[in-house]
Amino acid sequence: MLDLTSLKAPRGTQKSCKGWVQEAAMRMLLNNLDPAVAEDPANLVVYGGTGRAARNKPCLESLLASLKSLENDETLLVQSGKPVGVFKTHSDAPRVLIANSNLVGRWSHWEHFNHLERLGLMMYGQMTAGSWIYIGTQGIVQGTYETFAACGRKHFGGDLSKRWIYSGGLGGMGGAQPLAATLAGGVFLGVDIDPQRVERRLQSGYLDEVAHHLEDALARVASYRTQGIPKSIGLVGHAGSTLEMILKRGLVPDVVTDQTSAHDELNGYVPEELDVVSAVSYRKSHPENYRRMAFESMARHVDAMVDAKNRGAVVFDYGNNLRAQATLGGSLNGQGFKGFVPEYIRDLFCTGYGPFRWVALSGDPQDIYAIDEELLRTFPQHARMQKWLRAARDKIAFQGLPARICWFEYGDRLKAGLIMNDLVRRQVVKAPIVIGRDHLDAGSVASPNRETEAMRDGSDAVADWPILNALINTAGGASWVSLHNGGGVGIGYSLHAGMVIVADGTPEAEARLRRVLTSDPGMGVIRHADAGYPEALDFAKAQGIAIPMPPS
Repeated sequence: MLDLTSLKAPRGTQKSCKGWVQEAAMRMLLNNLDPAVAEDPANLVVYGGTGRAARNKPCLESLLASLKSLENDETLLVQSGKPVGVFKTHSDAPRVLIANSNLVGRWSHWEHFNHLERLGLMMYGQMTAGSWIYIGTQGIVQGTYETFAACGRKHFGGDLSKRWIYSGGLGGMGGAQPLAATLAGGVFLGVDIDPQRVERRLQSGYLDEVAHHLEDALARVASYRTQGIPKSIGLVGHAGSTLEMILKRGLVPDVVTDQTSAHDELNGYVPEELDVVSAVSYRKSHPENYRRMAFESMARHVDAMVDAKNRGAVVFDYGNNLRAQATLGGSLNGQGFKGFVPEYIRDLFCTGYGPFRWVALSGDPQDIYAIDEELLRTFPQHARMQKWLRAARDKIAFQGLPARICWFEYGDRLKAGLIMNDLVRRQVVKAPIVIGRDHLDAGSVASPNRETEAMRDGSDAVADWPILNALINTAGGASWVSLHNGGGVGIGYSLHAGMVIVADGTPEAEARLRRVLTSDPGMGVIRHADAGYPEALDFAKAQGIAIPMPPS
């Protein structure tokens, strides 16, 4: 019998599955649920309120058994966390194909999803939870760092030195903010309603210290800003009402954003009238009233953010669908500030630049360090990458299997993947390397309130692109491929595709890597070229990426 509170991925060079790809999928599934990684492993929740790795305990047991018996020319099909079939395919096909939370358009909303979930027919896969490539809070740190750094360049003449960043949420995604902010030079105050989340970020080293009350927190912020010391401070409280109290004192942060789990008003966001304990029982006994309270609380939260903007703060949405949810709560400020992608990230997406991650199946941190060193030697011209990898080694603690994330663009992802495969071949690293990425990527998502907000040609809601991404990765031979609805913004608000590929040191893996690590980031280039972005069109031409019909 599985004990869901003590799951852990196997380590070492001996496999219990029939191939390393199946072994990788099994280890990554278990790693997602490792208590050092997952928010609530007893309920199979990895992060984001309800983002699960498997639908229920029997499904998890069946998934593990299926992966162990899966042949090297078979493909396992997974429907919202439940294994539903195994078919004979071929050795270069994905070993696992996953679809999570997908609903026909007219039914694609939380009410119908919750109905199906109660019937045991569906689960919420978030992004990397249900696709078995979550690596803990590190997975979003560099993306958050890139955003904060771009904010510093755009608004403050270089960086965030002596600048104060205020945000809510210190969970699986938001917990990356404190470290990312200090790496970008800023002073960070993060507020979360759950004391356990605050303490967890402190213990992991992502958060520097905890204030006992608001006056204490504000005094620390003022002191560190004056001294020019990058430092992160956590505070237990409600993010929206705390911001209101700060503004009433006549204080205005330099930067305001939010990473609470606002996408899920029932299970992710706690209304300001409740604490984290009372919320658990109230959402079960009065779900509709809870949802109304959450929407109204989010409305006040967004109104406070717009107030901060009117007083001079730089304010942006960090992709948790807070603005749309606030509109449902009666706020008239749903369009009062922009999202982080059009503000800071879109020009990066135009070159296929995005969150690339890898995991050492051996469990030995030295394998990650060996890859770090080889990448530093191979890409001396990439100053941002050099700075990031050195900072990551010094500042980021591993959760579960040792892993690393680093943003790479088209071309460089392939070079990095081939380096890893060669290191496995030469036994410089002890076991195969799992290569994946966040679904928050250049060409794998349609999300009008986040990644595809304000597209140049108005194609924000065109969901063909993530479907094409999943299809081309399947055709190319990725190790496992997933297609999800919802992600970090909620059911009906996005469609996104995931890709994972295993570098096992073989020539066959090298051939798959060449296909997948070219077409996957290439999707980001052609998606933005098709939308008419000059940067993407120029980059595609320079790289020889075929676009049969460029936009007129």
